[in-house]
Amino acid sequence: MNKTSFFSKKPISCPVCGSSFHREEMLTGSGRLIAGNLTEELRRLYEVNKKFGEVNPLVYPITVCPSCFFAAYPADFSDVPLESVPELKKNSEKRVAVIRPIFPELEFREPRGLKEGVAAYYFALMCYDYFPKFTAPTIKQGLSSLRAAWLCNDLHTAMPNENYDYMARLFYRKARFFYTLAVEYESDGTESLGNAGNLGPDLDKNYGYDGVLYLASYLEYMYGPQEDPEKREKSLHLAKRIVARIFGMGKATKSKPEAILNCSRDLFDSINEALKEFGGADA
Repeated sequence: MNKTSFFSKKPISCPVCGSSFHREEMLTGSGRLIAGNLTEELRRLYEVNKKFGEVNPLVYPITVCPSCFFAAYPADFSDVPLESVPELKKNSEKRVAVIRPIFPELEFREPRGLKEGVAAYYFALMCYDYFPKFTAPTIKQGLSSLRAAWLCNDLHTAMPNENYDYMARLFYRKARFFYTLAVEYESDGTESLGNAGNLGPDLDKNYGYDGVLYLASYLEYMYGPQEDPEKREKSLHLAKRIVARIFGMGKATKSKPEAILNCSRDLFDSINEALKEFGGADA
């Protein structure tokens, strides 16, 4: 099988434990990625490449120290606040203790697979608790949770009897929490999404603030409260208010990506349909 990744020649020094390692990067070009459909979660699917097999670019974005499992997106990895280093170092064992029972054979010095991809996002999710607000850590935790859910779905497809679908649901719920909180923080000035860099959610296109609004609404609709009628109605109204902002941002609607507009209209209609049970649907 042809290679899909390589390890950088220049070593990286971990700002938490000081160990040196080489970051794994995905090889590009040579037609490795054959774009397929875009899902309603704004995930880009890829067709199996006859030459390279299955290529999943989502396993590579997080930089992970293979010694202490400190993890972050590349732009943040070397900029961890000095005051956070002792706590991050102390929690090294905690990070690995949580994930080892699920993935006992993780190895970030070798080419990554789906399990390392999930673990990397989970480590990042934990580590961003120690980053300052100006780095927009909340949406990065949401993005990491969502991508971890996607990779768990991929694991479930490959190994349907291992309960990875259950793990995916847990990550979707985490993503729902962080996306909703990120929208709230953007509104009240606690964190600026403009400081987050590429908001994805996938690697092929940055859907920006509209993408965050859409996914916050989608995740609230799909993974918000379901059993308690009062909480469900409140959750649906929240999801509706969030997605409606995509059409009321002042920027000409026709200039927005077609995928966002189509998905948002479908979601708005689905929320309205669900609200009919409570007598709360309107235009």
